Amino acid sequence: MKAFTVHKGLVAPLDRANIDTDMIIPKQFLKSIKRTGFGKNLFDELRYLDVGQADQDCSGRPVNPDFILNQPRYKNVSVLLARQNFGCGSSREHAPWALDDFGFRCVIAPSFADIFYNNCFKNGLLPIVLSDEHVDELFRECAEEGYSLTIDLERQVVVRPDGGELAFEVDPFRKECLLNGLDEIGLTLKEADAIHAFEKKHEQKFPWLFRELEN
Repeated sequence: MKAFTVHKGLVAPLDRANIDTDMIIPKQFLKSIKRTGFGKNLFDELRYLDVGQADQDCSGRPVNPDFILNQPRYKNVSVLLARQNFGCGSSREHAPWALDDFGFRCVIAPSFADIFYNNCFKNGLLPIVLSDEHVDELFRECAEEGYSLTIDLERQVVVRPDGGELAFEVDPFRKECLLNGLDEIGLTLKEADAIHAFEKKHEQKFPWLFRELEN
């Protein structure tokens, strides 16, 4: 998993509340569990004017020129600004996969659905909760082309272009995992020596169990 320390990125304002996971990545694209390749279908129903299908080449599909991510000024975005209850709906982990594969490193909103919020941390995506007032301010500032924010996870602040800072809360354990790029597998592998030592001791104590496994 990619570590998250300090990130500066162009901001895309998605001025909608209750963006659910089926809108983030529609159900017909959930056939793969590879974690990659979903970026081309992120917000598929909003980005395109036709109905997308799994494994479809998107290069020739008609795009919605009014959708924010199709506008040239947002070509290299990596910070998404949204409204309340982002990521509601079903618990599909493909939603943060799609956001990450598209290039997003951070989502800022007044609130998130619990399961989506948890899944973000497991996949190197930082969800930041700010007050409605502060989110409103950021939406107004986003009108300026090239608007970027700096996210400092260590200090837990969002830094505006003028140097002003907005503090955010994050669970200490989740913060530590993101700073070090550790998902659940990575956390487990940190204890690899202890696991191997236990297995070796267990084999010496119960050798017949391992003979059964070999057979």
